Amino acid sequence: MQILVIYDSKTGNTRKMATAVAEGAKEIADINVVMKSVEDSTNQDLLESDGIIIGSPTYYGQMSGRIKTMFDKSVAIHGKLEGKVGAAFTSSGGVATGAETTIMSILEAMLIHGMIVQGRTSKGHYGAASVGEPQPKEKESCKNLGRMVAQLAKRLKSSPQ
Repeated sequence: MQILVIYDSKTGNTRKMATAVAEGAKEIADINVVMKSVEDSTNQDLLESDGIIIGSPTYYGQMSGRIKTMFDKSVAIHGKLEGKVGAAFTSSGGVATGAETTIMSILEAMLIHGMIVQGRTSKGHYGAASVGEPQPKEKESCKNLGRMVAQLAKRLKSSPQ
């Protein structure tokens, strides 16, 4: 079982969130976690993973251009990510600056790929978000996101077909 955490980070805040997401996923037994910057990720990485968690800074309420380019390139594997578990996280420059719409822009691309997205009943229904550098509360939200994706991916893979 593999969970892939992809991130784009200009200031380092989204990278710090990615590290916490990866730590959470690693807490689940028999899960291999791969963390890559968006520049280093490939379509093959997406294909090899059971769960894909993507983090982006909030740019005008949307995913960054580099994350969007990654999704644009993934058209070459359209239909091959169906049934994989997906999730998203973002860091933004302030409150009410588009964090939820950024997360939704990533989740929309995942849904178009036929991926499975699990919401959360706690705060951060759509994913994890931080204003500026993630503090302990935001890092815990990221860890929780990683755990949830790893647990769901593991459950889905082990269920009878």
